[in-house]
Amino acid sequence: MPSRYPKLTLSLSTDYPLTPFPMTATSAPAPIYQGQFGEFTITAADRRGVVIYRTGLAIAALSFAIATGLALALPAAPVTPWMLTGLYAVFALALGISLLTIHIYLIILHRFLQACWLIGAIASIVITVKFPTPLVLTVYEQPLLLLGVGWIFVALTGIFFKEAFCFDRLETKLLTPIVPMVLLGHLSGLLPLYASQLLLAIWAGGFLIFAGRKAFQAIPDDIGDKSVFEHLHQGSKAA
Repeated sequence: MPSRYPKLTLSLSTDYPLTPFPMTATSAPAPIYQGQFGEFTITAADRRGVVIYRTGLAIAALSFAIATGLALALPAAPVTPWMLTGLYAVFALALGISLLTIHIYLIILHRFLQACWLIGAIASIVITVKFPTPLVLTVYEQPLLLLGVGWIFVALTGIFFKEAFCFDRLETKLLTPIVPMVLLGHLSGLLPLYASQLLLAIWAGGFLIFAGRKAFQAIPDDIGDKSVFEHLHQGSKAA
């Protein structure tokens, strides 16, 4: 018996909005989508996960932007390092929450980004306990500590790369190389102060633009093709 729903084929990347089958008054409330490996529905839990992901990104972007503004405007103020450290903690926590709910087809990549965040978070806690100075000031004065803390920014770069690959966003294409340039430039001491300040300002502005645009993006875009997740999950179980 032919289906009353028109078929829609989705690609593996989510670079355009998902379109549900048209529903009638007697149909189930959840729209049905045709994915690469079968039909699927988007649940309230799926949508809630996307909202949490985007909220985490927004908080992280706002915290980073405020911290950048303070660092550039009030570098000599005694309270600045402590405020920057507090904002960094908010940024790191919000980013970790986003990494719990982000949708990435490759499970190994998802776990890698989460592991990067965890390494960076543990390193941040250890440095905070070990050194009497504020964390941000300690890392600024001892760049080698970025070998620990910097893993959090590796995770952030992974998010930017994923978003650039899936949605072809200009700001994430710029942010993907800028983040490692700033960190490696400070670590090596090869990046002049004025250049690092400029790149940091671009980073903060681009991050805000990215988080702002995500807020208005269709929620199914960030969920993607759930049939791919199921197919990969079944494949991993069979292996």
